[in-house]
Amino acid sequence: MVETNKTVVKEFILLAFADLHQFQNLLFIIFLLTYITCVMGNVTIIVLVRIEPSLHTTMYFFISVFSVLEIMFVSVTIPRLLDNLIAANNIISFNGCFTQMYIFDSLGVTECYLLVVMVFDRHLAINNPLHYPAIMTHALCIELAVLSWIMGFAINLIPTIITARLEFCGPNMIDHFLCDLAPLQNLSCSDPFISIICTSTSTILVSVLPLCIIIGFYIHIIMTILKIKSYEGKQKAFSTCTSHLIVTSLYYGTGIIVYVKPKGSHYDKYLAIMYTAFTPMINPFIYTFRNRNVKKVFRNSINRLIKPLPLLNVHIK
Repeated sequence: MVETNKTVVKEFILLAFADLHQFQNLLFIIFLLTYITCVMGNVTIIVLVRIEPSLHTTMYFFISVFSVLEIMFVSVTIPRLLDNLIAANNIISFNGCFTQMYIFDSLGVTECYLLVVMVFDRHLAINNPLHYPAIMTHALCIELAVLSWIMGFAINLIPTIITARLEFCGPNMIDHFLCDLAPLQNLSCSDPFISIICTSTSTILVSVLPLCIIIGFYIHIIMTILKIKSYEGKQKAFSTCTSHLIVTSLYYGTGIIVYVKPKGSHYDKYLAIMYTAFTPMINPFIYTFRNRNVKKVFRNSINRLIKPLPLLNVHIK
């Protein structure tokens, strides 16, 4: 029996956007501003929901939980990407790589299930308004939010373990700015068939199935809204769902394209930027600028802050 010496990979190299080396500084500035805007926007939503009694409702509770998720989601990847761009620190340990992948994917899965919980809340409010306060209690809200986190981190555990047990003997360069299942499967020296099957199956459970549930809820919501006789009633009912619908479309639009096909491609990292950075950045603006209550609370908060300053006669429109 002939023994073959194989080099065990102890670290990976994240290539990120090395092919755009002449734009590294520009990319650093763009992603830094994106990250700061995302964190500040989501923190603003969390604070407003926390301090304003009029926002102490089920819908805004879930929005604030979603904002916490968004901050964690971008913080898992963007700071390391910034370090990669400005300091060329593109090496990540084996354990660090799989830890990042597990946390990142688990947070993404949690968002998928939280989006289902949010549309279920709107569906219940529109289709069963009389019993809504008795059904959607604060305790149930907490349970549904916690369940989303548990499912997100539990379901993603199996694909991560199976992929981590693959044999990695080189090369160790990942054509991405983060550690993800498809790029790591492509680097494996052993057959990744089981890992790919497991990844595809979990993708259906965490992406396709929740999306189908969301579509089903929205079909029923639209059917209910169409039965409302007054135009004002229709507009009021649908206005509570538009922000969630836009966020869901943006999140799933790029996410499914990348993850339904686990083989991966050179362009996946560019698609990934959409749902890892830019979508979390614009989500706070979608929830605030399209929501009268949040805009009113935000204006009042700003006016209270500047009111003690006699020299500033500023009116926020």
